[in-house]
Amino acid sequence: MRRMLLALLLLPLLATNAFAGDAEVKAAQATIDAQLQAFKRGDNAAAYDYAAPGIKTIFPTLEAFMGMVTGAYQPVYKPQSYAFGKSEEMGAASIIQQVIIVGPDGKDYEAVYTLERQPDGTYKITGVSLKAANTLST
Repeated sequence: MRRMLLALLLLPLLATNAFAGDAEVKAAQATIDAQLQAFKRGDNAAAYDYAAPGIKTIFPTLEAFMGMVTGAYQPVYKPQSYAFGKSEEMGAASIIQQVIIVGPDGKDYEAVYTLERQPDGTYKITGVSLKAANTLST
């Protein structure tokens, strides 16, 4: 609870949309949120639908995708809580979005998502970089 409160207090300092349009950032965040919620309710097929075509080429089946997620991305797969941080537009159709996550182990993580706008206008996840977050201790 304390970590989530800290994340919420720091969120205004972390959130900087100076480089990205609000609508694009909100659409990218909605994609991330929808995937995390799909994982949370156990709807892995829905979560896989938010992966970009390039990810689906690397992980061509739901089973392969979930093997990668459950093996290397437990905080993303089963977050206790999460909050959006910094975002940046990297060209006309690409967004980088930081997500601060409290993992299933109670530890803080930083996930950096990359997303690309698809021809249909939706954003899909092209990658996630995950690392233990540097947290302030009191």
